[in-house]
Amino acid sequence: MLTLAEALDAVLDHCGALPPRRVVLREALGCLLAEDVATDLDLPPFDKALMDGFAVRAADFDPSQPTWFKIVETITAGMVSTRTIESGEAASIMTGAPLPPGADSVVQIERANYESMGVTLTDPDFKLGRHVLTRGREMRAGEIVARRHERLNPARLGLLASVGLTFVSVQSRPRVVIVPTGDELVEPDQVPGPGQIRNSNATLLDALALKAGAFSRTTMIAPDEPEGLAARLRDGLHEDVLLITGGVSAGKLDLVPATLERLGVLKVFHKIKVKPGKPLWFGVGPARSLGQPGTLVFGLPGNPVSAAVGFALLVAPALEVLAGGCKRATPLTTFPLAIPYAHRGDRPTYQPSKLVHGRIEPLPWAGSSDLRTLASADGLASFAEGDRDYSVGELVPFLDLS
Repeated sequence: MLTLAEALDAVLDHCGALPPRRVVLREALGCLLAEDVATDLDLPPFDKALMDGFAVRAADFDPSQPTWFKIVETITAGMVSTRTIESGEAASIMTGAPLPPGADSVVQIERANYESMGVTLTDPDFKLGRHVLTRGREMRAGEIVARRHERLNPARLGLLASVGLTFVSVQSRPRVVIVPTGDELVEPDQVPGPGQIRNSNATLLDALALKAGAFSRTTMIAPDEPEGLAARLRDGLHEDVLLITGGVSAGKLDLVPATLERLGVLKVFHKIKVKPGKPLWFGVGPARSLGQPGTLVFGLPGNPVSAAVGFALLVAPALEVLAGGCKRATPLTTFPLAIPYAHRGDRPTYQPSKLVHGRIEPLPWAGSSDLRTLASADGLASFAEGDRDYSVGELVPFLDLS
């Protein structure tokens, strides 16, 4: 049985970045750029007014006293001036409009008193370039504005649109297929019969995969019967990652490991030293096509808390690498305990917990099937193996799931 660190190393040894692909901007949110991006023009492409007001020549304005100007033109955003501003003249201008030739400053409209054929402007803080964004102040044509391996957030997507991109090359999002297994399962919209439970794991894992930035889909429930199970699993071996929930322990109907072996999936390990989630299975499918690696296959335990812990500790880091990120463990942050805690057991335990004013409060729970307690938690407190009584204020690693 592997330690968590050994299991993670084994998983990441079989992970590599997927090939880049070109996507429309709206599909690139959260992805890593696969190319440097340069702007095709100066931004702004002209000297731009930052306020509604009057475009003037700084040499004509005296900040120490009111100054009268003749209004010769009105320029709105999207318009281009038809004339050059001469001495003593001003153009009424709107925010975002290009300055007319000859003008170099803007006096905001709140500083104006209109008169016949003109306007008197007063601004004791006036200086050259007042309320003007000069051409190329944000970026110059040919300048790199976004670099390879930067993650695309909403602001960066807007930036790419501003330099003329509608498509961009990004590290591919992993494609995940989820196969729930078990004759005891019914879909969430059905009323369970005797001995049955609703299939919550598929929804849980689908949401975790989407949150991790992957594309995800779920198959119909696979039966505890070799041929029906094999058909569902075979379908999943066409994608980057196959997540199976249930059927990986040691019971008579835990058919997943043997079925995967029949389908050509190479087992890397089975069982890890962690609680909950010990029965987790990992392997690699046969190459899908020339130059394409085999599918990463995770057999997650059927209990939902175990499935969530296995996803957070092993699946999420694998998805990060497939999407072009670094090989690393899921990050944990250390916080002090809010209450005493007694740990008993020979495996590291990930306990559903709340964060209360920056302190960890482990929640009472009924074990790895207790999805309600997990739903009430902010994350998982990590307690080392071995029997130990923890005191209030002791520092404990915490995996944030919020």
